Amino acid sequence: MEEKSFDYMNVIPLVDVMMVLLTIVLMTSTFIASGLIPVEVPKASHDQKQLLKAVTIVIDGGGAIYFESTPTTLGGLEAKIKQFGKETPVLIKADRHLAVQSCVDVLDVLTGQGFKKVALQTERKSGQRSGT
Repeated sequence: MEEKSFDYMNVIPLVDVMMVLLTIVLMTSTFIASGLIPVEVPKASHDQKQLLKAVTIVIDGGGAIYFESTPTTLGGLEAKIKQFGKETPVLIKADRHLAVQSCVDVLDVLTGQGFKKVALQTERKSGQRSGT
């Protein structure tokens, strides 16, 4: 029996596998990047509409405030929020174990600046996130 010589290597299957791996990595990295600050949001029984292109304010379990993933204080939040129009949607992600006063302080800053489109992010009881 005669063996054929190996003239070339077919790389098409290798490229296909690499494309699938790249797709998996890109998909999982977007899910990981969306949750930079660990916050356990409260649950709501009704699904609400998700806001698009909203300014995000996060209040973690310890009461620390983050404006667009940057740590800030109430005074700093007031200064940073002034650069946005009053019709800009604002999404607040507050930890469910947080004292109500911390959330009220942030809401007071926003209403004091005249923001009307403010939502508090909740999580459906089945595990999906939604804005209220």
